[in-house]
Amino acid sequence: MKKIPAAIIFLFGLSGFVQAKPLFKALAIYENGGHHLAYSKVARVWLDSLAKKEDFEVDYVNDTRKFTVEFLASYQLIIQLDYPPYTWKDSEKQAFKDYTENGKGGWIGFHHATLLGDFDGYKMWPWFSGFMGDITFKSYIPNFAQGEVTVEKTNHPVFKGLPKKFLIKKEEWYTYNKSPRQQVNVLASVDENTYQPGDVPKMGDHPVIWTNEKMKARNIYIFMGHSPELFQDKTYQKLFKNAIFWASAPYLK
Repeated sequence: MKKIPAAIIFLFGLSGFVQAKPLFKALAIYENGGHHLAYSKVARVWLDSLAKKEDFEVDYVNDTRKFTVEFLASYQLIIQLDYPPYTWKDSEKQAFKDYTENGKGGWIGFHHATLLGDFDGYKMWPWFSGFMGDITFKSYIPNFAQGEVTVEKTNHPVFKGLPKKFLIKKEEWYTYNKSPRQQVNVLASVDENTYQPGDVPKMGDHPVIWTNEKMKARNIYIFMGHSPELFQDKTYQKLFKNAIFWASAPYLK
């Protein structure tokens, strides 16, 4: 058998014989129906493109049936797209709670993750309400409104390369029974005085991006996440990308 030249081995190693491991693995969970599906479909295309460029992997599930301690241990980041905190079975809740409380990976939640209350015959999950700042859902803007987001913690890594204020052209802007500010670290809020139209539900102090530093898992909640049109906004894309790398950073292989 002829000996393969070292130069050829080197070249083939670069092109495919030796495949480098990804930086990390993310698990994205999303609903497989309903009016949030359009956002999740576009998010998936965008995430796959980003993962290819930045050398990480994303797996997708549209329910929590696989959630066990062992299953979640395979991932360094959970991205909860438009998936609500109810319908989960007790064992699935416990696996997620273990992952988050013990800092086994990072977490990013969007939009529907704060749909906290009694919905569709399911009772509110008190632990998740506490995770989100001890809040419950109160109302929303069904016909949408434009609003300006004000960054409060400008030095936070998720805002690197972002302006101090940026416009979200179409969002539901949930209101809650109270501001989560006393329980979480608020990173940005929406200025309700900039709403267009202005005659819509408001809550006063209105955080829209925050992190719960009581959890060992590096985590961030980003309210904006209803419309697929958000992915046409370079600022939103940058925020999402920054959040991914910030939340996953402590767990990189």
